Amino acid sequence: MFTGIVTDVGQIKSIGKDAITTFRIGTSYDVAGIDIGASISCSGACLTVTEKGRDQDGNWFAVQASEETLRCTNLGTWSVGTPVNLERALKVGDELGGHIVSGHVDGVGKVLSVTPEGESIRYRFESTPDLARFIASKGSITIEGVSLTVNDVEGREFDVNIIPHTKSVTTLGSKKAGDPVNLEVDVLARYTARLTEKESFDA
Repeated sequence: MFTGIVTDVGQIKSIGKDAITTFRIGTSYDVAGIDIGASISCSGACLTVTEKGRDQDGNWFAVQASEETLRCTNLGTWSVGTPVNLERALKVGDELGGHIVSGHVDGVGKVLSVTPEGESIRYRFESTPDLARFIASKGSITIEGVSLTVNDVEGREFDVNIIPHTKSVTTLGSKKAGDPVNLEVDVLARYTARLTEKESFDA
């Protein structure tokens, strides 16, 4: 589990495409404290550390992505140099600064517009049709691994505002219209919708 609070922006150092896709990610994390098999949220996708080390460019860890992961996320668009939002798994007793995030990407949305508003920036996104009903005004959503609050919703489109701090410590500040983004809806919204569906089944 995660909180949607990004603690490092890594960078794709290499991509291996054999039987499975392997990403090597440069990081400022102390990899000595990362266990092989640990989970790390990589721009919203929970991935398992398979290797780690340090070279002339600094610390790095490797993760693998299955075909299913590539199909359900935007990881297939990554290339060498792509910045990646990173968050290590939540530990018991850690501060829950964002909201409960599973790291299971629900779908890939799209940036529709980026508009400065005073010192913040308003982003308008388009979700996939199946996710729209889980997105509510003033509710939580995870975009590229970042916990954000939804401003307004209109059909499949919704807005969020990014403050200067979020812009500076995540990859969202570099996003532009047309870019694909990983979306994870609020787990509470998903369960509430499912319970509502069950009530209709039982009626």
